[in-house]
Amino acid sequence: MYVTISVLILIVSFLMMLVVLVQNSKGGGLASNFSSHNQILGVRKTTDFLEKTTWTLAVLLVVLCLASSIAIPKGGVQGAGKVDTKMRNQIENTMTTPMDVPTDAEAAE
Repeated sequence: MYVTISVLILIVSFLMMLVVLVQNSKGGGLASNFSSHNQILGVRKTTDFLEKTTWTLAVLLVVLCLASSIAIPKGGVQGAGKVDTKMRNQIENTMTTPMDVPTDAEAAE
């Protein structure tokens, strides 16, 4: 589930990037030199469509990000409990075997 949402976030982000790059800027700068080009072609509703698409993709991206935070797998690695149990058993088994503990006489030497 988390992987699916992550892939959807990547797709929506890519689409949003494309839609934003296609839009004309509202300010001056380099876009002001080419503003008459849009009037020659007669396309007036394109800006409305692109603006609505941008807002829709932005809202979808926020919703997907919130859904991904809910869908994050919690509890870490699933096999960690088995490994932890095996390690505890090995530690307990090594501690129960007699160790070479020096006696008082050997420690004095």
